[in-house]
Amino acid sequence: MDFRLTDEQRLFKDTLRDFVDSEIVPVAREWEHSGRYPTEIVEGMKQLGLFGLAVPESYGGLGADTVSFGLAFEEISRGWMGIAGILGSHSVSCFMLSRHGTEEQKQRYLPDLATGKRRTGIALTEPGAGTDLQGIRTTARRVQDGDGDHYIVNGTKMWITNARYADPLPVLVKTDPSAEPAHKGMSILLIEADSPGFEVTADIGKLGYKGTESCEVVLTDVRVPASQLLGGVEGRGLQQALSSLETGRINIAARSVGIAQRAYDEALNYARERTAFGHPIGEFQAVEQRLAQIAVRLQAARLMTYWAASRMDDGVRMDTESGMAKIFASEQALECAIDSMRIHGGYGYSTEFEIERLYRDAPLMSIGEGTNDVLRGVVAKALLAGKATVR
Repeated sequence: MDFRLTDEQRLFKDTLRDFVDSEIVPVAREWEHSGRYPTEIVEGMKQLGLFGLAVPESYGGLGADTVSFGLAFEEISRGWMGIAGILGSHSVSCFMLSRHGTEEQKQRYLPDLATGKRRTGIALTEPGAGTDLQGIRTTARRVQDGDGDHYIVNGTKMWITNARYADPLPVLVKTDPSAEPAHKGMSILLIEADSPGFEVTADIGKLGYKGTESCEVVLTDVRVPASQLLGGVEGRGLQQALSSLETGRINIAARSVGIAQRAYDEALNYARERTAFGHPIGEFQAVEQRLAQIAVRLQAARLMTYWAASRMDDGVRMDTESGMAKIFASEQALECAIDSMRIHGGYGYSTEFEIERLYRDAPLMSIGEGTNDVLRGVVAKALLAGKATVR
């Protein structure tokens, strides 16, 4: 059992840390509050090859191991969690395409996705269907006419990250709305951004998670060639999406660790520098206790996240492990942000300090990629069925 990063992973983390400290940290607070899109940061991530994290080397990507994948999201979220969202949805989609796409689809999209020339996301959620993906209403009717073999897609998707930049956008649809059970009639179509009838209609206002857009997408009689059916076989869409969300939960857990790390860093520095009654506040027992608790929560979340990531690198199914890591790390991120705010006192509530942004960003971690309450059910069912053990 070795809890240390490899030399290659350490070098990767150090490179990312330098990038975050020089390119993200100095501008995050100002750009987040002004609503400025982080174009320059995106260009920097392209130069580092980060858009190819989940793309195999054979298609021009980094083909990163899952621990390194998590390190990327941890470090970027330490600087600004919203930036990690730009990379997160893109990476989940790339993983899904590389695992389930046809060879023609991989050759067409993955090389450009690896460099960031193309970007992507994933469109699952709808106004009336989030956790219950089998309840989606977006339909894709297959027709053959003078335009060839294609689907006609109608529906609305919500909370779509990268919607204004995704090309293609994988969209979960019902190719057979009458199928029982419903998942047997669900498929994923790779819809290109210039398709007539494809419209990004609104940006959704949010408490936190700024820097990247979250949008409503409306599909009205969008004609999609049958060759854009992911994997070339209908009825596998939900399976394809859920298998990819395992990596999504690693990325959410790692983002949570990044938030917790920044909360710790800010609390430690403030406790050293702020004085009261002639002493640094870090010398007071109440602050010491709170600071120690942040550190304990942070390190426990980090180790659980790396453990789940390493299990995936071992090639085993790890929906239970990724769910456990996501549940624990996301809840520690919020607790760490709150405790750091308490150490800061009134300044923690000020927009002149970093803590209020961490406090606003952290709650999303318990919601994204499956709510924690739902994931607890997933973990419990696996334990009761003997598919997972804790010993």
